[in-house]
Amino acid sequence: MDKIQSPIPDERIVSAIYLIRGEKVMIDSDLAKLYGVLTGNLNKAVKRNINRFPEDFMFQLTMEEYEALKFQIGIPNEGRGGRRTPPYAFTEQGVAMLSSVLNSERAIEINVAVIRTFVRLRQILATHEDVVRKIEEHDRQIANLYHHVERLLRLPEPQKNPVGYIWPKDDQNR
Repeated sequence: MDKIQSPIPDERIVSAIYLIRGEKVMIDSDLAKLYGVLTGNLNKAVKRNINRFPEDFMFQLTMEEYEALKFQIGIPNEGRGGRRTPPYAFTEQGVAMLSSVLNSERAIEINVAVIRTFVRLRQILATHEDVVRKIEEHDRQIANLYHHVERLLRLPEPQKNPVGYIWPKDDQNR
């Protein structure tokens, strides 16, 4: 199977995926850059179709989450004309829904690339979890083997029967 060429490099998409509230998400401003639209226009399109974006598709970051994200990825403090509200975070399902509200060929191409990247990340994580599980099972087996060997080493030595003639106790005093 030939690899399908993405309109943007996978690394660019992966670098825009964050783990927030235990979810892999993309931030509205990063998505807007990928789609080639202004962040405000992306958010306006979403708000016009808000019923398509329940909380498990999209949520707004708290100020604390936004500050932590700015620190984590090095977003400079914006002066005049900057963001006035914390960004929106879109889950994989929310990103998929964006293609229905941003009705352009570029939006469709970008959405396909982003969804494929999310799927590849999930596959990589599943493979990683499988390897970790196998290593843990291997470690348990080694610990079990070590326990049995240690137990065998601690077994008392069997009493040996003396070889030869044993003198009766009263005869030994002679």
